[in-house]
Amino acid sequence: MALITLRKNLYRLSDFRMHGALAALKNQPLNNVHKVVKEYLCPWFCSQQSEPFRIRFHHAHCKKFNSKNGNDLHPLSGPVFSQVSDCVRLEQNVKNGESQTFYKRLSNLTSSEEVLSFISTMETLPDTMAAGALQRICEVEKKDGDQGLPKEILENSIFQALCFQLEKEPSQLSNTSLVTALQALILLHVDPQSSLLLNLVAECQNRLKKGGLEVRNLCILGESLIRLHSSGCVTLELVINQLQGEKLETFTPEDIVALYRILQACAEKVDEHQTFLNKINNFSLSIVSNLSPKLISQMLTALVVLDQSQAFPLIIKLGRYVVRHVPHFTNEELRRVLEAFMYFEYHDRFFTKALEYRVAAVCLTLDPEVVCRVMEYCSRKRILSKPILNAVAETFVCQSEKFSPSQISALMEPFGKLHYLPPNASALFRTLENVLFTHFNHFPPETLLKLLHSCSLNECHPVNFMAKIFNPFFLQQLQGEESHLDRLSRARLTQLFLTSVLECPFYKGPKLLRKYQVKSFVTPCCSLETPMDSQLYKSVKIGLIDLLGARLYFASKVLTPYCYTIDVEIKLDEEGFVLPFTVNEDIHERIALCIDGPKRFCSNSKHLLGKEAIKQRHLHLLGYQVVQIPYHEIEMLKSRRELVEYLQRKLFSENTVHWQER
Repeated sequence: MALITLRKNLYRLSDFRMHGALAALKNQPLNNVHKVVKEYLCPWFCSQQSEPFRIRFHHAHCKKFNSKNGNDLHPLSGPVFSQVSDCVRLEQNVKNGESQTFYKRLSNLTSSEEVLSFISTMETLPDTMAAGALQRICEVEKKDGDQGLPKEILENSIFQALCFQLEKEPSQLSNTSLVTALQALILLHVDPQSSLLLNLVAECQNRLKKGGLEVRNLCILGESLIRLHSSGCVTLELVINQLQGEKLETFTPEDIVALYRILQACAEKVDEHQTFLNKINNFSLSIVSNLSPKLISQMLTALVVLDQSQAFPLIIKLGRYVVRHVPHFTNEELRRVLEAFMYFEYHDRFFTKALEYRVAAVCLTLDPEVVCRVMEYCSRKRILSKPILNAVAETFVCQSEKFSPSQISALMEPFGKLHYLPPNASALFRTLENVLFTHFNHFPPETLLKLLHSCSLNECHPVNFMAKIFNPFFLQQLQGEESHLDRLSRARLTQLFLTSVLECPFYKGPKLLRKYQVKSFVTPCCSLETPMDSQLYKSVKIGLIDLLGARLYFASKVLTPYCYTIDVEIKLDEEGFVLPFTVNEDIHERIALCIDGPKRFCSNSKHLLGKEAIKQRHLHLLGYQVVQIPYHEIEMLKSRRELVEYLQRKLFSENTVHWQER
């Protein structure tokens, strides 16, 4: 095991010989030490004025130094550190107890300065401890964001001595020390073209070709190469090939997740690695119970990037264990879990319950992006969770300033989709209105349209903003550089315009131009109406034929002049007789049957979705007799006779039914 001697001064070699590096440092005035270290080590580092600071190492050359105390330093015949190393390297074996004490103390340090100060008290440092010190510096610096090291750390003589020793003798490092040091230096944004990193990478490549790296070291090396060269690296392919040759039973849970992360970085080659991925997915079922919250979130993210939908047994098992960790996830980890569940369309009532407790307890401290992902999850899965919606509404009222325009839209849209008004609805929409008045121009046109449309679903009509969104200038902004406005946006505009006519008769502002209107709210991708459940319709159709006497007395999927599609329409004359659906004269009343399947309701609920509620509301205002036929009522009927009697009660107030042939 190589020992790294921490040199703090580069003159008075006799002091190094007699007392060691620390004695030499302590015997010199502080200003002399700083001056000499800076003069000697500055050539190894890039300038900080012109660009972000990066470490750049070069080989040392002879140089003459002058000290303030009058002692001249004579030129040396070889690299300074090499000669100093020959004189002062102490071959000292560190006992296991001392090693454990070292790592325990190291883990308690919270800044780079503390780490460097701690190791400066040691005469010699084994390579494993040196790599551990660099790794700890990396950990504490990463807490402040993905930035490089501060200038004062880069100019610290202890840090420079550590790096220089790693550069000069990488072949003396153990496998673990080598890959750990490489990983830490890459994370600290050391210049990829520095001789330090080039030497470490070259040594890793040599050992990789010899096949002597253990699984853990292969995983660390693979992730380091990804950060250094991205995924297009020949050496990385060699790492993956060697990992494929290892038995998965020898991998720790951390190694398995690291393997997922490596393959995730090579997502474009997922087809080549799919056989290997299938083995990993199957094996991972046995280690899920041992995964930490962080590892679970990382595994789910990798499964998303690698599009492992076929690994649903693994996803289900991960979902079960996620429930236990919901209180312990960080904001970022929870966001990743939610995104994975949405991607795989996974839903679990126990997870929802755990999420309710978490959000209700700490919603005010949750990151805005996490709040938006929680709301998006509820919206996509049609989960009417009152604890979550109420907590989010309260958070927005109290902290609206911390949400961006896109986040406000993502936060508010689920209220409209799920057709839910929280207890503080008046304060919620008043806060939203104030934000819109103040920052209207900061909202992208499409985001603003979605936001205002979702408000109208809940009968919270954006009357004060209708004139602005129907304005040709806004519509041109909404269209952008495209030749025409997309169909979904035109459908939302049309429904808002219809709302202004039917529900806001006092609105006297601009009308929506005809060219921006649609003829049907049914769109191929994101429809403003939920298609009729075909199986439910077949059951109702049988009952209607028995009740009315023939199929010709009702029409299905009728497109009205008002853009809505009616599931079943029945026409009545003035005397209450049922007319054939082909008749278009003497129609006194129209009955609109809404055959509402499960997808028109919130999940596991009898609560109608917002887009279905506004449809039925508008049809009623347009003069239709709206009759709702929900699936949960049909499912309770046990016979055909019960079905006919049910439809008769729903459609007609009297016990007798009339129909008329034409």
